[in-house]
Amino acid sequence: MNCVTRAAAVLWGIWGWLSFALAILFALVVAAVVPGPERRRRLIAAAAKAPFVMTRVRVIVRGLDNLPVDNCIVVANHASNLDGILLKGYLPPRFSFVIKGEMRAIPVAHFLLRRAGSKFVERNEISGSSRDARQIVKAAVGGESLAFFPEGTFIKEPGIGRFRAGAFVAAIKGALPVVPIAISGARDMLPSGRLLPRRTDLTIDILPAIAPGDDGFSDNKTLSELARQRILAVLDEPDLL
Repeated sequence: MNCVTRAAAVLWGIWGWLSFALAILFALVVAAVVPGPERRRRLIAAAAKAPFVMTRVRVIVRGLDNLPVDNCIVVANHASNLDGILLKGYLPPRFSFVIKGEMRAIPVAHFLLRRAGSKFVERNEISGSSRDARQIVKAAVGGESLAFFPEGTFIKEPGIGRFRAGAFVAAIKGALPVVPIAISGARDMLPSGRLLPRRTDLTIDILPAIAPGDDGFSDNKTLSELARQRILAVLDEPDLL
């Protein structure tokens, strides 16, 4: 990479973070002053999409017709801090994202995520984890559309790890279809430990739903592995298990 190319990459990375900062500022204003959860969700989803549009990142969304018209649960691989922002911007606004409970300790992020309709799951305290899991199941039983990253976190190494049970228990209890989603390119754009994003295409593959009554739906472990294998079949990444 020559000096001009390197400088252009750095400038694009800075513009990427600036675009993200502007989008966050807009979303915070929306979260603070806009009444009505549905209107807030639509505007915050537009804010999440804005950085990709402003930086002219090519985002390819395939399989939108695989999303059920009624409520469902989506589960996606997790490779980058960009994943949640990407899905928030390009999925329908009706989805409530299930976020790790540690975000409650960051006041600004907690306020924005909570006002956007996100749910929080404590991972470290048993009592908090049980309480949050019950709330997630209650939301699913009530028919709410939820979005999970069932790996729980991401690492620099490419690949798909073990899926936690929460999304699949909620799907079974709520009798909601599970829609696997494969995100490609986010790890290349902003991997763990990288300071500046680099420009690359992003792809969201929305795969066929696994519906109540399908083989394996009654057992959360079987359902989890079925969703994981469908994502692996699309991604060019290894199975870490």
